[in-house]
Amino acid sequence: MNVLYPAIFEYDKSEKRYTVSFPDLSEAITEGETLEEAIFNASEVLTLTLEGRVDEGIDIPRPSSRKSAKYIAPSARAQAALLLRWAKGDHTTAEIARALNTSWPAVSRLEDLHHWPSLRQLERAAATVGHRLVISMEPVSGHHK
Repeated sequence: MNVLYPAIFEYDKSEKRYTVSFPDLSEAITEGETLEEAIFNASEVLTLTLEGRVDEGIDIPRPSSRKSAKYIAPSARAQAALLLRWAKGDHTTAEIARALNTSWPAVSRLEDLHHWPSLRQLERAAATVGHRLVISMEPVSGHHK
């Protein structure tokens, strides 16, 4: 399971700019003069949009699948929070807190897109809901070796 949202990149020759939109999150739109800048801005606007939705109590859809799209990831902390939210299934926050021998607020912070959890916390929470934490590093456009 991962958090990669499809993004549509359109290049405007007259403006010499890329516009980026997210089909799953209509309010998330950004642009950039270069493809690299547009990708960076897309990740930033995706993170801000997801955080804003959580802050306003608006549902966050799971990423859809699109053949003609590039896939963009939000910040690592947003990914961690969303993955735990989606993986916990029918487990309540109180059940997870009991299993982790911690408090309800501590578990709630793990689902907060503004909170930076530790790898230990994420690994323990994942195991509690029947998952395994996997860490990956992916190349960023323009930074390949």
